[in-house]
Amino acid sequence: MTERRVSTPLNDDVVQQLRSGDKVLINGTIYTGRDAAHKRLVALLEKGEALPFDIQGQIIYFVGPTPARPGKPVGSAGPTTSYRMDAYSPQLIAQGLKGMIGKGARSPEVIEAMKKYKCVYMVAVGGAGALIAQSIKKSEVIAYEDLGPEAVRRMEVEDFPAVVVNDILGNDLYSEGVARYRKE
Repeated sequence: MTERRVSTPLNDDVVQQLRSGDKVLINGTIYTGRDAAHKRLVALLEKGEALPFDIQGQIIYFVGPTPARPGKPVGSAGPTTSYRMDAYSPQLIAQGLKGMIGKGARSPEVIEAMKKYKCVYMVAVGGAGALIAQSIKKSEVIAYEDLGPEAVRRMEVEDFPAVVVNDILGNDLYSEGVARYRKE
């Protein structure tokens, strides 16, 4: 496993270097969104309207953070299950999304879109939301405030920890891990 420090927005050169199994420390701006927000984002695209942020080179973290304690930008901020975004992710990837963070496996359609458009999928450790929140330095709702914790947020992060599961070559850390320990 290689540890890599990356800054957003990501570009093709950075994404091409990331491999399944790499530990990544992310710095810069990331955006949040869960299934309800993703549905609205894709509806905008289908109507030919602009997204509420420039998606080129960005990372979306699948999270609905808990309310912030005094003096903190967010409360606990653990990842949500990614397959709920699978119906929407290929359209966002085609628009220039370069990274996604969540937990759990992705569909073959999402993996194909990642390979075609050069995007990576990373996981954050489920159950470690309070620890992950320490890397979030600023958080602001930028769209769909009515969704509460599931609104789209712009977050500034420092050394946000994630692990690459799916790279642009089609490698899958989950499949590789199972194969490595399978008893014949």
